[in-house]
Parts: sequence; C-alpha cells; structure tokens
Amino acid sequence: MKHLVSVLSLLCFAALAAAAERPNIVWIFAEDQSDHYGPYRATQAKTPNVDKLAAEGAKFTRAFVTAPVCSPSRSALVTGMYQTTIGAHNHRSGRGEIKIDLPGHVRPTPSIMREAGYYVTNGRFNNDESLTKGKTDYNFEYPQDLYDGADWSGRADGRPFFAQIHLRGGKHRNQRTLEKVDTVHTNGIDPQKVKLPPYYPDHSDLRKDWAQYLESIEQVDWEVGRIMARLEREGVAGDTVVFFLTDHGVSHARGKQFLTEEGIKVPLIVRAPGRVEPGLVREDPVAHIDVTASSLYFAGIEIPQWMEGRTLFGPNAKPREYVVSARDRCDETVEHLRSVRTKRYKYIRNYLHQRPHLQPNRYKDSKAVIKRMHALHAAGELSPAVDRLFYAPRPPEELYDLEEDPWEMNNLAGDAGAKDILIEHRGILDRWIRATGDKGRQVESEAVYDADMAVYAKGQKGAQGEILQRNIAQMKAWAAEGK
Repeated sequence: MKHLVSVLSLLCFAALAAAAERPNIVWIFAEDQSDHYGPYRATQAKTPNVDKLAAEGAKFTRAFVTAPVCSPSRSALVTGMYQTTIGAHNHRSGRGEIKIDLPGHVRPTPSIMREAGYYVTNGRFNNDESLTKGKTDYNFEYPQDLYDGADWSGRADGRPFFAQIHLRGGKHRNQRTLEKVDTVHTNGIDPQKVKLPPYYPDHSDLRKDWAQYLESIEQVDWEVGRIMARLEREGVAGDTVVFFLTDHGVSHARGKQFLTEEGIKVPLIVRAPGRVEPGLVREDPVAHIDVTASSLYFAGIEIPQWMEGRTLFGPNAKPREYVVSARDRCDETVEHLRSVRTKRYKYIRNYLHQRPHLQPNRYKDSKAVIKRMHALHAAGELSPAVDRLFYAPRPPEELYDLEEDPWEMNNLAGDAGAKDILIEHRGILDRWIRATGDKGRQVESEAVYDADMAVYAKGQKGAQGEILQRNIAQMKAWAAEGK
C-alpha cells in the first residue's frame, strides 16, 4: 500500500513538473454576439483591445459554433464533441428527473487538464474586474468539483492554469436603456446611424436594439482589455495562450437559435506568443470545438481519439472542408435544423419546414424586437420578402452562395444551375449524420420533454407561465398532426 501511494505521489509530482513547463490557457467567452468586431465585419463599434489581440495572434474568418444557443454550444465546447453526438443537443435538457450522462469514454476538458497538473477555473468577469463563479449550463451530469475555483489566484506558485472567463456580452442590452450608458463602457452608438441587415425592417425599435447590441460589443472590448492588462500585470501574458470567441450569435430574429450566419458565425482569435505567428489570418472553416483540441495541443496533452474537435495548430492540424451546425429544441419550442457551411456555401435542412421560422417561443417572444416584428406582421407592414422569411412555412432545403449573397436572402435550392452544389452539400450532411450517430434524429419522447418542461415552468409565473403552457400545447398538437 505504501509503495502504491509512493508511485501515485511520484506520478502526481511528474504531472505537476511537466505542467509547470506548459503555458497557461485562457478562454475568453462572450455571450450572444456574432462577429461584429473590428477585425471582422465593419461596424460602428470601436474595439481597440480585440483589434490588438488579433494583431498579436491568429484571426479565423470562418469560425462557427456547432449549436446556435448557449447550453448545447457550451456542452460541445467543454467536451470537444458535437452536442448531437453526446446527446446534449436540446437546450436546457437533462434538468428534470430524467438526466443525461456523457458516453463513458467522453470526459470534460477541465478534468483532463487537471490530471495534467493544471489549476482549472471558471469565472464570470464583473464590472469591478472581479471573477465570481462562472456559467456552466451543461446539458449533462458532471462532477460538482469540476473546477478548482473562479479565479486562478488560488493556485500554487508556478502552477499553470486553465481559465474560462465568461462575459455577459450581448445580454447587457437587455438590462439597460441607451439613457443609462454609465453602466456600460461604451462610446455610445447613435441608433439613427445604425444600418440593419436587409432582412430586418428599418424600424426605430430595431435600430435602437441594434445600437445597444453594438454597445455591448464595446463593453466586451473593454473587458478584454482589463483581462489582458491583468495578465501583463501578473507577468504571465507572454506565457499564456488566449482564445477569444462567443457562444453563438446575437439574440435576434435570425440570430441566436438559428443556423444563418447571424446565428452561428462567431469571432475566433488565438493569441499565443512564440507559438502562433502574429497577424496570421486563417480562412478555412473551423468549429468552436476545435478550440478544445487546440487547448490540449498547446498544453502538451495528447488529444483523445474520441474527441471530434481538431487542433488548429501543430504538425497534426488538418483543416476542415466544412462545419456542420445543428439546432434542436430550445426551451419549449421543438425544432430540428441542420446546416453545412463550406468556404463559399451554406446549406440548411429544415426538417419541420411546415412550421414558420418564428415559431412560438416564450423566451424570444418576450423580447422587444420580436414583439415589434410580430406587430408589423399583424399590421401587414413587413415587405413580402421579409414576411415570407419569418412567417410562412419554410422550404425543406436552403442553399446560399455567400460570396454573392452574404445576407442569405436568395435560396438557390430550386435553381437548376445550383443542382450539383445542392447534391454535394446534401451528401455531406447525410454522411455526417451517419458517421456521428446524430442523436437529434431521434425524436425526443414526451416523458423527457415533460420532465424538462416541469423544471422550466417553475420559473415562469403569471402571464409568462400561461404563454409557456400555450406553447407547450401547440408543440404537442403539431407533433400529433405530423408537422
């Protein structure tokens, strides 16, 4: 027994010694934002700190999340696995009496990092620059001691740390009005000067909301600056690999929860002094689960064969030709969407195409911009093209040429000239579904749905609770009708 303890102690010491030679790994992870940052799409938002991060590291111009809503996206990122492979694809699932366990061979990355000698933390960045307990939102059962704490300051001297830092991002715009700009570090965005995507009506409410969204990007930029300043102040910036990304796109009518560019295309910047060439620009498609594999690569940890994420760097890096993204049930709203994003094209399959894009959803329907969209639709004030996009039954398939049509307005799926491209992308998705065992193809049982809805309903009282129950009844009615 003493011999065994000695061996284990030596192994632990060896892991810690090896870890001491490894870089720190930091994920800066903002909520509810697309890639409307300075290094990407031109916007009114000023982002000098993110601009600097990109200049000092690698910028990925085609980075996509595998799920456009937080809990499946986070479940995928923390495991390096597609949420559809591990059964974590339905938003806020496994919260009721029926739980979700990871497949036996899959392990959360914090556990892997800790075994390699890292001090692992998960913290939310606050306006006073403190780090408090961070968001997990994983759709599977995991150890309550998955993290060592919220802040890496608790580690032993010299021990490398793996830190997830969560920023509220786009959620800031839901907590204030433009008149209260002192709560957010921003230069101020004039709604009158905001140019909306062409698939939204040019209405003052939507411009005001988009201005607040751009201000939330400036807030994140300020937070990124403070985090980098702390790393510099502590003398560890030169030996810390920083990943900057968001969990999915902006929470809007065609963003969060959907597979358009607004929903799945995110910023991804990797700053790794001495390890990644400054100013590098990568245009190959990458999935956000590749951040996980790349983190293990930088930490000198062998990437498990079961992991679906790929390292973006090193001799074993293998660029992707496409990224598949998936959206399934979000809260009470049953949906089943899949997309394939190649370098030029986007293919979307709408399995429940009889239902409109803006299905009833208590969470999204409570937002001012969606209320305005519904009001304009009811009054017949949306253009035919926009009204059809959001309120009519959808086509079974969509295909967009993103070089010619970056706003995804012209569906080529029925165009004879695009037939070969459609067949190619359709085949990519079919093969991916078979290869990964896409669990989203299995219809969620009513028992599982009811178990999660029972938990969700506890937080919705009064009018919101009534809306939720009506929506649940509608979902069950459509299912019974085969829609």
